[in-house]
Amino acid sequence: MKKFVDLNSDVGESFGAYKIGLDGEVLSYVSSANIACGWHAGDPVVMRDTVKAAFKNGVGIGAHPGFFDVMGFGRRNMTVSPDEMKLYTIYQIGALYGFVRAAGAKMQHVKPHGAMYNMAAKDGKLARAIIDGIWEVDRDLIVLGLAGSELINAAKEKGLKAANEVFADRAYNSDGTLVARSLPGSMIHDKNIAISRVIRMVTEGKVTAINGEDININVDSICVHGDNPEAVDFVKLIKEELFKARVEIKPLSHIIK
Repeated sequence: MKKFVDLNSDVGESFGAYKIGLDGEVLSYVSSANIACGWHAGDPVVMRDTVKAAFKNGVGIGAHPGFFDVMGFGRRNMTVSPDEMKLYTIYQIGALYGFVRAAGAKMQHVKPHGAMYNMAAKDGKLARAIIDGIWEVDRDLIVLGLAGSELINAAKEKGLKAANEVFADRAYNSDGTLVARSLPGSMIHDKNIAISRVIRMVTEGKVTAINGEDININVDSICVHGDNPEAVDFVKLIKEELFKARVEIKPLSHIIK
């Protein structure tokens, strides 16, 4: 049974006059924050303010690079070469790195967003390209990716620290990948079911896939979404239930050595 686990959320996804998410509330409950780097979402003002807020709350700061696709919120697959994927990663880490340094903080990790995340979970070449980009920028950064994915494998092969991520509100296929959002049953809307699944993943290392099969799963970090008031309450409830299960919430830098 794990004694410690990270609780992370994607933040900094507002853009100009458009506000997305309840970052202020979410940062009060999570231990790590994945901050958009200006491509799928975010802008310089949002990036600066989100970095400062995360730092103020003692939350581990991570870059959240995605595809240059604001209209599709970075969730649409793109045809890219490994070299392009590597450069996309370097570019976006660098953009956030500046704001982190300016705030007197330190970058903790990198977690790809949306389609970039899902493609790298299955495609070894793209996964290695992302890892190469991270490696060339900062070899102390932790790679946060889907548990047991190609991205995690590539990070370990390269010698980077890797953290296995699970999702509180997403369904899993029997191979450990996430059920596509376009398919029925991909999202778990019943908070009680979602929380019981999370507790089991953390304490037993198992989750029931969408076909009813129990699969093994490694958990270092739990992703929670906080883009509406109900979701913020859900984040709070997960933290409370983990406490009851005697699992302490800590940033990735305290868990992954």
